[in-house]
Amino acid sequence: MEIMRYDDIIILNCTENMNEGKTYAYFSSLPKLFDGDRPPYDFAVKADDDIYFRFPKLIESPKKMPREDLYYGFVIPCDSMDPFQEYMSGMGYLLSSDLVEWISTSEVAKNNAAGPEDMMTGKWLREGKKGKNRYNTKYAMYDYAIPEPIDACSHEFVPDTIAVHRLKDNLKWARTLKCLNVTDSLKPSKLYRVD
Repeated sequence: MEIMRYDDIIILNCTENMNEGKTYAYFSSLPKLFDGDRPPYDFAVKADDDIYFRFPKLIESPKKMPREDLYYGFVIPCDSMDPFQEYMSGMGYLLSSDLVEWISTSEVAKNNAAGPEDMMTGKWLREGKKGKNRYNTKYAMYDYAIPEPIDACSHEFVPDTIAVHRLKDNLKWARTLKCLNVTDSLKPSKLYRVD
């Protein structure tokens, strides 16, 4: 019903998986949805389901960046600031529409669909000599860190937050939304507690 009413969900022609080609299936299916017409988007985002994006910040962030050959996200390894060293974390990254189009026709991507999806995306772009415009979103995208950092990629909440990752339970979601002032205008309820 959601698809029929809002036309905003894609059902991929693949089994549910993490690293067996789902990301390739997603990116390669997007251009086919528009039958050769220019896609009605400048960017496509791949994101985990345990990440919270502050959409106004996400939309604002790439506005002054090139609209082509853009690969944008949180650089891995955690201690690196060089977006050309490895790849963007699978927590969430953005590709320009021309890169999505290239992925859909690329033998490099098709022949390297399986494997850790974020590493594979980086490999596609490296081997295809694509993604010349790369932007690192550290420290605006990061792993949840309360009560203490999970790993080297996590830190406390910051005002310029674009995304928080590893929200694995309701308490982490509630704390994140409260800290980022998302729930300030909502009426309090006695039916939950955030301590």
